Amino acid sequence: MKKILVLLVIAVIFSCSKDEDLTLTKTIDPDGSADVEVQDFMWKAMNFWYFWQSDVNDLADDRFMNTATGRAEYTAFLDAEDEPGAFFENKLKYIEDRFSKSYSDYRVLTNSLAGISKSNGLEFGLVRFQGSNDVFGYVRYIIPNSNAATADILRGDLFTGVDGQTLTLNNYKDLLLGENDTYTLNMADFVNGNVVPNNQEVVLTKEEALTENPIFISKSFEIGGENIGYIMYNQFTNEYDDDLYAAVEALKSAGITNLVMDLRYNPGGSVNTTRLLASMIYGTNTSEVFLRKRYNDKIQNQFTDSQLEVYFADKVNGKTINSLGLTKLYVLTTTGSASASELLINSLEPYLDIIQIGDVTTGKNEFSNTMVDDRDNSYLYTPSRTNKINPDNQWAILPLIGRNENAEGFSDFTSGLQPDILLKEDYSNLGILGNQNEPLLARAIQAITGQTGKRDFTVKHPIDILNDSKMLSPIKGKMIDDTVYDLEF
Repeated sequence: MKKILVLLVIAVIFSCSKDEDLTLTKTIDPDGSADVEVQDFMWKAMNFWYFWQSDVNDLADDRFMNTATGRAEYTAFLDAEDEPGAFFENKLKYIEDRFSKSYSDYRVLTNSLAGISKSNGLEFGLVRFQGSNDVFGYVRYIIPNSNAATADILRGDLFTGVDGQTLTLNNYKDLLLGENDTYTLNMADFVNGNVVPNNQEVVLTKEEALTENPIFISKSFEIGGENIGYIMYNQFTNEYDDDLYAAVEALKSAGITNLVMDLRYNPGGSVNTTRLLASMIYGTNTSEVFLRKRYNDKIQNQFTDSQLEVYFADKVNGKTINSLGLTKLYVLTTTGSASASELLINSLEPYLDIIQIGDVTTGKNEFSNTMVDDRDNSYLYTPSRTNKINPDNQWAILPLIGRNENAEGFSDFTSGLQPDILLKEDYSNLGILGNQNEPLLARAIQAITGQTGKRDFTVKHPIDILNDSKMLSPIKGKMIDDTVYDLEF
């Protein structure tokens, strides 16, 4: 058995192919006088990798096959949109695709996926006022060591405007995520069931290269005779795999017999990190299937079944995993729990009793990979090859390239994963994260201990999310297929 790196994996794909159409679509070029270099890269990458390639007529292998007119038709097609982002959205995406995106600078995307961003450290949700186009925000949490961590603002605080402008459906993206590095939040109170401006202001400034450790909280409780571990994990970021395992090891040393994974604000990330976390929770049998990949037909047909299977892991960065060996897992979710968060739940379902508490998840069951203009590497972004990226084209695309099935072949959760215990967050009673009285965690503890008591879990003001800070960022709903770096053939 040997480990095959990305370059060799791609070599396998192309050397195995006997489809002449693949050769044509890989080699056809536009007229050199046209300014369509970015669009050419996008089309070729999408033609080969896109999960719905066969469903988009303009991505068909024979779309520009006519030897007499093909080059001219291809050039005209690429030149139909001046702006590459519009070309990607309007010409290449399948109508049902909610998540594939393009980015004018691949470095912004790759930094974001690594947990690095330009940010003031405020993580928030947005809610639409009923019967109105106006919007209000509520603070979910503050990233430690950020600008917001030094300001007078806390979880549960409300705001209705920015720089004196009321937040609306039309302006909230520009006001909160625009080019303005510094802005002033116009704060509000919750009074008799209403969100009411209070004339208080909080000034926040975005900082370059703010790094968020996704392990926000890790602790244990002894309640009702049960030793309960709790991890609030806010992004599947592979740069923090060692930290994640250290947190799990500490809980194991504390003797926990139950675990609550809080993924309510986790929009996804690394597939390999998801596999590692699942192995830490369940077990390290490397012959047990964690997931099976399903690509588009022309890629799928190049692999054997075993090559498409990803197994549980027994090591994290060379360190042997001492698994918790649990038979039951409690997971907290909201509508912001997406992609890799859903993958963890779905892929563990065949092996564990999963108790999902909270709200329905996003419903992101496809995985992506970062594509750049590195044609000798079949457009796959590889950190060690940044000097091979076309210096005249810094664009990146993050297309959906496949679906991950669990060991039982299930992947159909486009409408989201339904909770076993429905409990929406309440913006009038968010509670303190990590505190055993915080509503979602308290409900998990009740399910573990069986102690019903007199706690009332009625949600008086349920949060129906319009959008949130993470879903507005490049990491929105991303499940990045980085297991290719560690597959065995």
